[in-house]
Amino acid sequence: MQISWHNNSFLHLDYPLLFGLLLLFAIGLLTLYSAGGQNLDLIFRQILRFLVGFGILLLLAQIRTQKIVSFVPWVYMFGILLLLLVLIMGESTNGSQRWINLGLFRFQPSEIMKLAVPLMVAWYLTSKPLPPTSWRLLVALTIIFIPVFLVIKQPDLGTSLLIAASGMFVLLLAGLSWRTIFGFISLTVLSTPILWHYVLHEYQRERIRILLNPERDPAGAGYHIIQSKIAIGSGGFSGKGWLNGTQSHLQFLPERSTDFIFAVYSEELGLLGVLVLLAIYFFVLSRGMYIALKAQDSFARLLAGSLTLTVFVYIFVNMGMVSGLLPVVGLPLPLISYGGTSLVTLMAGFGLIMAIHTHRRLLSD
Repeated sequence: MQISWHNNSFLHLDYPLLFGLLLLFAIGLLTLYSAGGQNLDLIFRQILRFLVGFGILLLLAQIRTQKIVSFVPWVYMFGILLLLLVLIMGESTNGSQRWINLGLFRFQPSEIMKLAVPLMVAWYLTSKPLPPTSWRLLVALTIIFIPVFLVIKQPDLGTSLLIAASGMFVLLLAGLSWRTIFGFISLTVLSTPILWHYVLHEYQRERIRILLNPERDPAGAGYHIIQSKIAIGSGGFSGKGWLNGTQSHLQFLPERSTDFIFAVYSEELGLLGVLVLLAIYFFVLSRGMYIALKAQDSFARLLAGSLTLTVFVYIFVNMGMVSGLLPVVGLPLPLISYGGTSLVTLMAGFGLIMAIHTHRRLLSD
């Protein structure tokens, strides 16, 4: 019998995936150092948050999939309770009530649902044979849209879309028929007028208008995207060089350490740097999908696949909005943008993916 190196490893980690994550984080620190005006305090705080996330990744990677299944409903219900507490007593910033303040730190409970929703939907669907029946599909949609509704009320459109996507990816991977998929698409298109008038806030509608024509308010709502596109375009093929970006260093580019950090990266490292970054992201996503394909059971396959595709949505939406191809919805660039709760949640998701793969290898030997 051949013995896998996982059997002799104290930690259940997928090292190719870990290498990709560490490489992205290193690039993120270098970009953040430049975007933050060479502020070392900003770097130290980001490293501390990464270490917290890495600790959670290590912890989750040691848990067998069978044990993960047993606490899924409790995680989901705990997340729903926290979202209700946010609406009742959450802390408000810039008109959005999204955080719970615990004194030493504050956190955003909606981030938990990016993991809890795909966990819960996968747990529910795999309790019966796949593909799901129409009734079970309806229940799964309810599981998804309860937290989505609560997050929209905060309001936080970007996070609510990501939560919805994480749950819908589970449904897609569970074997939905093309007829059902096209039905969802048609329903979404037909409900657009209702969403526009009764769901979206005015500032969200304005973001869509600005996407179509940023120059209609160049000094106001269109300022972010205009400056971002200037920064990306001025980078050219090889960029201006690390620490030599003008749009960010001369304070033209807003939110340069968080949502718009990709514009800083593009200006300084150019198209060549962007291609390198995309190649690393492709490697991480490919590894995640490989783990999903090799998963031992349906729950693990659906979970790993949906979490990986959710990271893809992070990347696609952030780069799209910074480039002026999508509305600005406030999603960070994974492992590159400065952030707290989102970074920890992202690392937790990769911890679950690693648990699925390394324990699968251990059981198969």
